[in-house]
Amino acid sequence: MDKFLEAALEEARKGYEEGGIPIGSVIVHKGKVIGRGHNRRVQKGSPILHGEMDALENAGRLPASVYRECVLYTTLSPCPMCTGAILLYEIPKVVIGEHQTFMGEEELLISRGVEVVVADNDECRELMEKFIREQPGLWSEDIGV
Repeated sequence: MDKFLEAALEEARKGYEEGGIPIGSVIVHKGKVIGRGHNRRVQKGSPILHGEMDALENAGRLPASVYRECVLYTTLSPCPMCTGAILLYEIPKVVIGEHQTFMGEEELLISRGVEVVVADNDECRELMEKFIREQPGLWSEDIGV
């Protein structure tokens, strides 16, 4: 597995161990992780702290030119909110662990010129499937159902 996707999966596992939703993300600039995070909606009582948003928050305030040179890795296909942040900061490439358990706004990203790579990673999918079986209500809440 790609080392950056593995880092995102490590974040997802942290979220699961904390009793939250197991989605992780890292932001990479020129081969170096500059931000990492995981979905902490449950842990922080936040309506917006998805994995990608947490990674952006942890990267800190950076010039737009930095984001335009980044790759965002996420264990799950980005939702509309996270897709909006990717587009706002013009992140040119997104690597997705899996999109079988949830299909986000990949077509929108592609239509706006973002390179989207789906790794179809079994470990990412298996972790989400386990969580969805264990916490269907919490999962529905997270995706706005």
